Amino acid sequence: MARYHLRLTSRTFYTLLLFLVQSLYMSVYAQMATARLHCKVETESLPLELATVHLPALGIGSTTDSAGGVSFGTVPPGEYEVEVSYVGYFTQRKTISLQPGASATLVFHLSAQVLDEVVVTGAMREIRRSQSPIPVDVISAKLFRRNPTPNIFESVGMISGVQPVLNCNVCNTGDIQINGIEGVYTQVLIDGMPIVSGLGTVYGLMGIPNSLIERIEVVKGPAGTLYGSEAMAGQINIITKNPADAPRFAFDLFGTSWGELNLDGGLRYRAAKTASGLLGINGFWMQNPADKNDDGFTDIAQQKRISVFNKWQWERSAGRTAQLGARYVGEDRWGGQTNWTPAFRGGDEVYGESIYTNRFELFGQYQLPIELPIFVQASYNFHDQDSRYGDVSYIARQDIAFAQLYMDKTLGKKHRLLTGAALRHTRYDDNTPATETVERTLLPGIFVQDEWEFSHHNTLLAGLRMDWHPEHGAVWSPRIAYHQHLGERQNLRLSAGSGFRVVSLFTEDHAALSGAREVVIAEALNPERSWSGNLNYNLSVPAPSFFLNVDATAFYTWFGNRIVPDYDTDPQKIIYSNLDGHAVTRGLTLQIDYSDGKPLRLNAGITYMDVFLNQKNEAGLLEKSVQIRAPRWSGTFATNYTHSPSRISLDLTGNWFGPQRLPTVPDDFRPEYSPWYALLNMQFSRKFKGGFELFGGVKNLLNFVPKDPILRPFDPFDHTADDPVANPFGYTFDPSYNYAPLQGLRGFAGLRWAVL
Repeated sequence: MARYHLRLTSRTFYTLLLFLVQSLYMSVYAQMATARLHCKVETESLPLELATVHLPALGIGSTTDSAGGVSFGTVPPGEYEVEVSYVGYFTQRKTISLQPGASATLVFHLSAQVLDEVVVTGAMREIRRSQSPIPVDVISAKLFRRNPTPNIFESVGMISGVQPVLNCNVCNTGDIQINGIEGVYTQVLIDGMPIVSGLGTVYGLMGIPNSLIERIEVVKGPAGTLYGSEAMAGQINIITKNPADAPRFAFDLFGTSWGELNLDGGLRYRAAKTASGLLGINGFWMQNPADKNDDGFTDIAQQKRISVFNKWQWERSAGRTAQLGARYVGEDRWGGQTNWTPAFRGGDEVYGESIYTNRFELFGQYQLPIELPIFVQASYNFHDQDSRYGDVSYIARQDIAFAQLYMDKTLGKKHRLLTGAALRHTRYDDNTPATETVERTLLPGIFVQDEWEFSHHNTLLAGLRMDWHPEHGAVWSPRIAYHQHLGERQNLRLSAGSGFRVVSLFTEDHAALSGAREVVIAEALNPERSWSGNLNYNLSVPAPSFFLNVDATAFYTWFGNRIVPDYDTDPQKIIYSNLDGHAVTRGLTLQIDYSDGKPLRLNAGITYMDVFLNQKNEAGLLEKSVQIRAPRWSGTFATNYTHSPSRISLDLTGNWFGPQRLPTVPDDFRPEYSPWYALLNMQFSRKFKGGFELFGGVKNLLNFVPKDPILRPFDPFDHTADDPVANPFGYTFDPSYNYAPLQGLRGFAGLRWAVL
């Protein structure tokens, strides 16, 4: 075996030494001739993980870590444009000049692309909001936090044209109006299924905690083609959180100076190898019977409520859907004279309205394991209610089962077909004369809808639904919508359709149950029918330093067979009949969203409405009257300013309303129209590391409270109403004169903690 020996001569030694010195010199020079660049990416003062940071001139890039940061350690000196992008946010670019040996930091604040949110309500599938032929308003969970509330009933008022309305000054139940149309015409969905209806529309809305909600989608105008009865004014679709994307642990606690306490808790867990679960618990406690207007009645109903929610989602091949959710709500609510106790429940000594509610919901969706995209949706809800309105008893139970099978398939390059069949069974029973036997209604229906993209910028949607009612036969609900892209950032939408509603009177009108007036049904009530049209224009102006979105809608709705409660003919009665004439709702809505990408965000909307009834009088002529509780002018606003270095935010939110007609009685000393008023709120919040956030502020900053909301509160059982000397105008106890909450100025404070 040959051996080789390395012989190191003096010349070789000096050559190697020179090479090492040059290498060391070049290394030091290279360090001095390069710079370090660190970038930090945030959205609403929170770090944004996995955002892409790119230097186009050098052809290099990377993604941010969990703290929203990324570093480039060997960048040659010079001037560079740095580009940051993230799905769902506007791309942002900044220019920086790097000096040799220097270190620089760039901070980016990304703004969400509002128009590119994903919505499902208009077409029963996920679609970009900007591509939807049906205009959809979206409230995100982040927007809820600008004005903390314990339930969605109060939160949805942040959308222009959507108004939560209290129907009772005593027990504080209410409904949600869309464009001035009463809440019974608003369909409330949970994950696309009609779970909240009938009794739940009145008594179940306040039992839906914000902690469960990913976002709320609102469609204004009839949507009976896809969802059947009750969707005449529009829809509110509550999209619950995805268990796979929810925080591992979330905690939200806040209280007010009026004694309200709200607690939300959420826990994400692994239910199985391919299944994830989300458990949510909400508790609300209010046991402080305050009477600050000195009328002897509680200003806000006393409540004890618990809600437990669980949702499961399975991972399946080809991304097929499989999910199941369940929720229970139990509530004990009362309002009335401040000295009321449960011992007076149902009696005629001390007036109180006491409502015990137990509610259970089960809902799910499953995509069949076949090539065709066929989905099955099903839900069941049970609502049990034991109520006392003074000495009037109302005990009711309602069960609603719903099932739907539908196919959503692309046909060729231009058509998308949605077709299916639905079946809804309602069982209702109460202790009133209206239901001497248990009401059972089976409502089958079929529907078809085609979305035709006949050019790159033009889409036409047409649909038809037929439901078969056992008493009224076939009920048809057509819909048509046209969507045109007017350039890259402008959209024009025109839609029209019909809706219907089969009435179950006693499950929907609280005034009929309060015991203050006698209920008179003047005739057999026929299904209501509406025809509506909307014209929507949307303009988006994204820029490197700001984002502006303008959304304007003109709307018109014509009602036939409308069922109208008559408060005026007899002050001691509510007379129900189909309108001998027609009703009209028309108006305009303007919504503006602005963000400068850094500290300031602004959302503001204004709505003008003209809502009236044209009813034949005794002479057979149409006579116009203004609808009760439909303000001609109203508006919303929400402003957020965030100081990034300190992570402190200021939120100003509010609603304002013009005069609205109120249910007065003959010779009423109270005005027939409410005054202009505003409900303003202010909040300060501070974010900390580890997902903690402290917040606090003031609600109803202007301390606005309606005057004289209850007529003759000192005699709720009308024991002395017949005294002509003490009561010359014949007034009787009436709590229906309401248009705003009776809670005045109050402070609040709370804590949030989320572990991602």
